[in-house]
Amino acid sequence: MTALSILDVKEFMNIFLRTDTFDSFLLVEGAITTCMTYLLDGHAKADFFSPEDEPYPLVSQEPYIPFSLVRPVCFSIIKGRRTPSAFKFVFQLSSENQKRTVASINSNFSPEDISGMYLNLKYQEQKLTCTTGVSYQMFSMDKSLEHAWDDMVKIFFRKHKIPFESLS
Repeated sequence: MTALSILDVKEFMNIFLRTDTFDSFLLVEGAITTCMTYLLDGHAKADFFSPEDEPYPLVSQEPYIPFSLVRPVCFSIIKGRRTPSAFKFVFQLSSENQKRTVASINSNFSPEDISGMYLNLKYQEQKLTCTTGVSYQMFSMDKSLEHAWDDMVKIFFRKHKIPFESLS
Protein backbone atom coordinates (compact mmCIF):
# COMPACT_ATOMS: atom_id res chain seq x y z
CA MET A 1 0.00 0.00 0.00
CA THR A 2 1.14 3.49 -0.76
CA ALA A 3 -0.30 6.89 -0.01
CA LEU A 4 0.08 9.78 -2.44
CA SER A 5 -0.81 13.43 -2.08
CA ILE A 6 -2.23 14.92 -5.26
CA LEU A 7 -0.51 18.29 -5.68
CA ASP A 8 -2.88 20.06 -8.10
CA VAL A 9 -6.42 19.27 -6.99
CA LYS A 10 -8.11 21.51 -9.55
CA GLU A 11 -6.27 19.94 -12.50
CA PHE A 12 -6.85 16.47 -11.08
CA MET A 13 -10.59 17.12 -10.87
CA ASN A 14 -10.59 18.32 -14.47
CA ILE A 15 -8.90 15.07 -15.55
CA PHE A 16 -11.06 12.96 -13.25
CA LEU A 17 -14.45 14.36 -14.25
CA ARG A 18 -13.97 15.64 -17.81
CA THR A 19 -11.81 12.95 -19.42
CA ASP A 20 -12.00 9.18 -19.76
CA THR A 21 -8.77 8.67 -17.77
CA PHE A 22 -10.46 6.75 -14.92
CA ASP A 23 -13.32 5.30 -16.97
CA SER A 24 -11.96 1.75 -17.09
CA PHE A 25 -11.89 1.46 -13.29
CA LEU A 26 -14.87 -0.09 -11.53
CA LEU A 27 -16.59 2.05 -8.89
CA VAL A 28 -16.96 0.03 -5.70
CA GLU A 29 -18.39 2.91 -3.69
CA GLY A 30 -18.32 6.64 -3.43
CA ALA A 31 -19.51 9.55 -1.34
CA ILE A 32 -19.71 13.21 -2.31
CA THR A 33 -20.47 15.82 0.33
CA THR A 34 -21.84 19.18 -0.80
CA CYS A 35 -24.93 20.62 0.91
CA MET A 36 -25.70 16.98 1.67
CA THR A 37 -23.91 13.66 1.19
CA TYR A 38 -24.56 11.57 -1.89
CA LEU A 39 -23.72 7.91 -1.40
CA LEU A 40 -22.85 5.81 -4.43
CA ASP A 41 -23.17 2.04 -4.27
CA GLY A 42 -21.23 0.68 -7.22
CA HIS A 43 -22.82 -2.77 -7.30
CA ALA A 44 -23.76 -3.38 -10.94
CA LYS A 45 -27.42 -4.00 -11.73
CA ALA A 46 -27.18 -5.72 -15.10
CA ASP A 47 -30.93 -6.37 -15.20
CA PHE A 48 -31.49 -2.61 -15.53
CA PHE A 49 -30.11 -2.86 -19.08
CA SER A 50 -31.25 -5.01 -21.95
CA PRO A 51 -28.64 -7.03 -23.88
CA GLU A 52 -28.95 -4.56 -26.78
CA ASP A 53 -27.86 -1.60 -24.61
CA GLU A 54 -24.26 -0.49 -25.05
CA PRO A 55 -23.36 -0.74 -21.32
CA TYR A 56 -24.79 -4.26 -20.94
CA PRO A 57 -21.55 -6.17 -21.65
CA LEU A 58 -19.72 -3.97 -19.14
CA VAL A 59 -22.18 -4.38 -16.28
CA SER A 60 -23.08 -8.02 -16.89
CA GLN A 61 -19.49 -9.26 -16.51
CA GLU A 62 -18.37 -7.42 -13.38
CA PRO A 63 -19.70 -7.03 -9.83
CA TYR A 64 -19.24 -3.24 -9.95
CA ILE A 65 -20.18 -0.59 -12.47
CA PRO A 66 -17.53 1.04 -14.67
CA PHE A 67 -16.79 4.63 -13.67
CA SER A 68 -17.55 5.66 -17.27
CA LEU A 69 -21.26 5.18 -16.52
CA VAL A 70 -21.14 7.13 -13.24
CA ARG A 71 -18.76 9.94 -14.15
CA PRO A 72 -21.46 12.21 -15.70
CA VAL A 73 -23.54 11.92 -12.52
CA CYS A 74 -20.53 12.74 -10.35
CA PHE A 75 -19.71 15.69 -12.58
CA SER A 76 -23.25 17.08 -12.25
CA ILE A 77 -23.08 16.79 -8.44
CA ILE A 78 -19.62 18.38 -8.14
CA LYS A 79 -19.75 21.10 -10.80
CA GLY A 80 -20.50 24.62 -9.71
CA ARG A 81 -18.93 27.50 -7.89
CA ARG A 82 -18.50 25.69 -4.59
CA THR A 83 -16.01 22.91 -4.07
CA PRO A 84 -17.41 19.83 -2.33
CA SER A 85 -16.62 19.64 1.38
CA ALA A 86 -15.38 16.11 0.88
CA PHE A 87 -15.53 13.09 -1.35
CA LYS A 88 -14.32 9.51 -1.36
CA PHE A 89 -14.14 7.03 -4.22
CA VAL A 90 -13.07 3.41 -4.03
CA PHE A 91 -12.07 1.96 -7.40
CA GLN A 92 -11.16 -1.58 -8.36
CA LEU A 93 -9.45 -2.91 -11.46
CA SER A 94 -11.74 -4.86 -13.78
CA SER A 95 -11.17 -8.62 -13.92
CA GLU A 96 -9.52 -8.33 -17.33
CA ASN A 97 -7.21 -5.49 -16.25
CA GLN A 98 -6.36 -7.35 -13.06
CA LYS A 99 -5.37 -10.45 -15.07
CA ARG A 100 -3.22 -8.34 -17.39
CA THR A 101 -1.61 -6.56 -14.45
CA VAL A 102 -0.73 -9.78 -12.62
CA ALA A 103 0.64 -11.30 -15.84
CA SER A 104 2.69 -8.20 -16.70
CA ILE A 105 4.71 -8.29 -13.50
CA ASN A 106 5.48 -12.02 -13.63
CA SER A 107 4.00 -12.47 -10.18
CA ASN A 108 3.89 -15.74 -8.24
CA PHE A 109 0.19 -15.02 -7.73
CA SER A 110 -2.52 -16.19 -10.07
CA PRO A 111 -5.51 -13.94 -10.83
CA GLU A 112 -7.65 -16.31 -8.71
CA ASP A 113 -5.46 -15.48 -5.67
CA ILE A 114 -6.48 -11.80 -5.86
CA SER A 115 -9.82 -10.47 -4.60
CA GLY A 116 -9.13 -7.00 -5.95
CA MET A 117 -6.61 -4.31 -6.74
CA TYR A 118 -7.81 -0.96 -5.43
CA LEU A 119 -7.32 2.76 -5.89
CA ASN A 120 -8.87 4.99 -3.23
CA LEU A 121 -9.35 8.74 -3.61
CA LYS A 122 -10.19 10.89 -0.61
CA TYR A 123 -10.71 14.66 -0.57
CA GLN A 124 -11.07 16.37 2.76
CA GLU A 125 -9.88 19.63 4.28
CA GLN A 126 -8.86 20.79 0.78
CA LYS A 127 -6.37 17.91 0.43
CA LEU A 128 -6.65 15.03 -2.01
CA THR A 129 -4.96 11.75 -1.22
CA CYS A 130 -4.77 8.50 -3.10
CA THR A 131 -4.08 5.15 -1.48
CA THR A 132 -3.57 1.82 -3.17
CA GLY A 133 -4.25 -1.68 -1.97
CA VAL A 134 -4.47 -5.32 -2.92
CA SER A 135 -6.89 -7.78 -1.38
CA TYR A 136 -6.05 -11.49 -1.49
CA GLN A 137 -8.14 -14.66 -1.36
CA MET A 138 -5.52 -16.18 0.96
CA PHE A 139 -2.84 -15.07 3.41
CA SER A 140 0.57 -14.22 2.01
CA MET A 141 3.69 -12.55 3.33
CA ASP A 142 4.74 -11.82 -0.28
CA LYS A 143 4.25 -8.09 -0.90
CA SER A 144 5.70 -8.05 -4.44
CA LEU A 145 2.30 -7.63 -6.08
CA GLU A 146 1.44 -4.73 -3.77
CA HIS A 147 4.72 -2.98 -4.54
CA ALA A 148 4.24 -3.53 -8.27
CA TRP A 149 0.66 -2.14 -8.06
CA ASP A 150 1.95 0.91 -6.16
CA ASP A 151 4.52 1.51 -8.90
CA MET A 152 1.92 1.04 -11.65
CA VAL A 153 -0.36 3.67 -10.09
CA LYS A 154 2.54 6.13 -9.97
CA ILE A 155 3.32 5.40 -13.63
CA PHE A 156 -0.38 5.88 -14.47
CA PHE A 157 -0.40 9.28 -12.74
CA ARG A 158 2.81 10.39 -14.46
CA LYS A 159 1.46 9.27 -17.85
CA HIS A 160 -1.66 11.40 -17.31
CA LYS A 161 0.35 14.35 -15.98
CA ILE A 162 -1.09 14.13 -12.46
CA PRO A 163 1.52 15.58 -10.08
CA PHE A 164 1.83 13.82 -6.72
CA GLU A 165 4.19 13.26 -3.85
CA SER A 166 4.53 10.12 -1.77
CA LEU A 167 3.27 10.23 1.80
CA SER A 168 4.45 6.74 2.72
